[in-house]
Amino acid sequence: MAEAQAIEARIREFILKQFPLARKQGIGSADKWLEAGLLDSLGILDLIHFLEQDFSIHVSDEELQPDNFQSLEAVADFVRRKRNGTP
Repeated sequence: MAEAQAIEARIREFILKQFPLARKQGIGSADKWLEAGLLDSLGILDLIHFLEQDFSIHVSDEELQPDNFQSLEAVADFVRRKRNGTP
């Protein structure tokens, strides 16, 4: 469980650092980023680049699903699955 919290904390730190609206509004684990307008398509690309660099994972075109990137919780789950080799 400590790994899950560490992953979520690193992603939260990145989002708050990169996206001013997230700093202004704050982000909860289940907040829908796309629906709230916190991230747009370019923001998702920035997030993917961060995930690939920071967590040493590769995000394939097939994995570019809104469900994988809709919230802090969803992104952290996605990273855990990628690191554990589960789909």
